[in-house]
Amino acid sequence: MTKQVVLCGYYGKGNGGDEALLATALQMLPAGVTPLVLSGNPEETHKRYGVQACDRMSLGAILQAFRSSDAFIWGGGSLMQDATSALNPFYYGGLMLLARGMGLKTFAWGQGIGPLRRPLTRWLARQCFQGCTAVSVRDRASATLLTEWNVPFTLAPDPVWALQGKPVPGLWDLPAPRLAVSLRSHPHLTPARLEVLTQALVDFQKATQTCILLLPFQPAQDLAIAQAMQPRLPGTSKILVLEDPQHLKGVFQGVEMAIAMRLHALIMAAASSCRCFALSYDPKVSQLMEELSMPGWTLAEIPADPAVVSRTWLELYANGDALSTDRIHFLTDRAMLHRELLQQLVD
Repeated sequence: MTKQVVLCGYYGKGNGGDEALLATALQMLPAGVTPLVLSGNPEETHKRYGVQACDRMSLGAILQAFRSSDAFIWGGGSLMQDATSALNPFYYGGLMLLARGMGLKTFAWGQGIGPLRRPLTRWLARQCFQGCTAVSVRDRASATLLTEWNVPFTLAPDPVWALQGKPVPGLWDLPAPRLAVSLRSHPHLTPARLEVLTQALVDFQKATQTCILLLPFQPAQDLAIAQAMQPRLPGTSKILVLEDPQHLKGVFQGVEMAIAMRLHALIMAAASSCRCFALSYDPKVSQLMEELSMPGWTLAEIPADPAVVSRTWLELYANGDALSTDRIHFLTDRAMLHRELLQQLVD
């Protein structure tokens, strides 16, 4: 008998990392499970993934989805955090508690918990996780928090390590070698720091003759930066706006090195044997840097001299190492533990 499950995340909002989490969740769902996705753009989600979808902000549609479903899944990412918005935990936490109140099994899948800076949101998160049927998290900080809360959990690398990539049409027609750059807007990425990074990228391209691929993972936030940088670049470059997360992962299979702010850009790049340089705007990126011994800076640490930045990148390009094949296989295999959690939907 087929079971229906409601998948909830930051889906249908044009964020490549969150779309990658959705694509991975759909890839990992066991046979006999039919997904219904809460989305900011239900038509687009239905068209891209061939699944049922409803408006994530329509209470009527959500209630109808819950009434016809057996389980509710928080589908990956930093949903329970109050750094970007104090309302986030109330939206996602409210749905979790509503689903539980309506008798659905509830799963927290591939979660990164926090930051939770307010006592009320921290309390709400604890209530939500304590009542879940099963929980998996993607980082040690989240695991530590759940241990404090006496919540059983599975710890595994971010699910996107296991996402299957697809070749990007036309990518191999672009000259090699290639460098991927993924930046996003952020208060700490000031105009002065962006100018330093842009000038360093100009110097890097002159020295290496690389083709630079600018990847806006969330075009609403990232595209303007890419459009401002590209005219400054002296060599071949291209802005790639890719909506399919499997294509986003596929890009990194054709590049030598990646410079990125976004967590899932770095994960996709590392999983594709790219040398990676991180620019961290968030604790989740800094945690990944620490776990993988990945070189990089926080935004506040970016040197003021573009020459220092470009020399650092050139050193990594010339002498740096990507993750070993064994380490990539290990992390990918471990990420499949998130699939075992979803197996409980049919057990």
